[in-house]
Amino acid sequence: MNYVKDMEALNSDLTPEVMKKIDDIIGAYRDNPINLIPVLEECQEILGYVPIELQEYIGAGLNIPGSKVYGVVTFYSFFSMEPKGRHIIKVCMGTACYVRGIAEVLNRIQAKFKLEIGETTEDRRFSLESVRCLGACGLAPVVVVGEDIHGGVGPDDILGILSQYE
Repeated sequence: MNYVKDMEALNSDLTPEVMKKIDDIIGAYRDNPINLIPVLEECQEILGYVPIELQEYIGAGLNIPGSKVYGVVTFYSFFSMEPKGRHIIKVCMGTACYVRGIAEVLNRIQAKFKLEIGETTEDRRFSLESVRCLGACGLAPVVVVGEDIHGGVGPDDILGILSQYE
């Protein structure tokens, strides 16, 4: 397809192997550009995020303006324009978790990995998110890593828990 020459020069994550997969996705939907969201979902599944360079590439491939692609990516919270870690750490800051000491758990994560909320470690091992409620108040304080729910997490527990996610 080659709408943009040498995507890797623009973004080192857009390797020829990745772009081949992206081209296959775009090719599968090319005849129906109304399928922008499925294209974006599948591309994000491959790369982990949808950078501007890739948005422009997808737009060109589907024959729609890059601004429309950008509008969709920024409207829906499940799309990310920044690289995410292999493991997303969600720290519940809801009332039950907060009163049971989640703030110190968060402090330990931030100190160990030198992360602020919304950031990703340089090695892309972890991304750190703060959420208002995970719906598991009976297990408070709660931390979710990927799909794994960890309840009753204390400050002395969290680094051991996270060491399981290499």
